[in-house]
Amino acid sequence: MDYKLELVLLPVADVARAKDFYIGRLGWGEIVDWQRDEEFRVVQANPPGSECAIGFGIGLGVVAEPGIFRGLHLVVTDIVAACDDLASRGVEVGPMRHMLDDGWHDGPHPERRDYNTFAEFSDPDGNTWLLQERGYTG
Repeated sequence: MDYKLELVLLPVADVARAKDFYIGRLGWGEIVDWQRDEEFRVVQANPPGSECAIGFGIGLGVVAEPGIFRGLHLVVTDIVAACDDLASRGVEVGPMRHMLDDGWHDGPHPERRDYNTFAEFSDPDGNTWLLQERGYTG
């Protein structure tokens, strides 16, 4: 039996603003944007290369406050390139950091070890995304 995570619903305050950020600015693929009436709208988008999408809208049963999600992970093969890409799209990305035995250090891991380098950005509501590097081949 497979249990595939294919959709995560995000709490957002403004559907149009969230769509502009995720689809317009980040360039994520639009799967659906359907509105039945003023009380129901669903937008789904997926990051390039991801089988899991995000969804947001009105009337979806999301009871969390906008901006409450923290640390949703986006795994990338080159975190430096990913940060540069996001910055070129006008997204403010926090500094890269990596963990060593003595704690956190600035920049990518010197050996670019899998699951060890991170950088963070937020959507307009404050939901935060954590870039995590895996599979860097240099």
